[in-house]
Amino acid sequence: MRKWYLPLTVLGVASLGALILTQRGRQVLAWLADNFDQADTLFEWNDTQRELERLRAAVNQLADSLETGC
Repeated sequence: MRKWYLPLTVLGVASLGALILTQRGRQVLAWLADNFDQADTLFEWNDTQRELERLRAAVNQLADSLETGC
């Protein structure tokens, strides 16, 4: 794994340089900055997923307790 540190570092630095120094990269960064406020939608989605998992666990626990009670 050690032999991959330098190539991965160079690739990462080159990617950041291309993102910052090219016109297209600056357009992407500007778009991300403009649309950053919509990231709340992703957080809401994540909260919804957690709530679904919590409900699924509660239903499974209820089903288990009904099976053992019969």
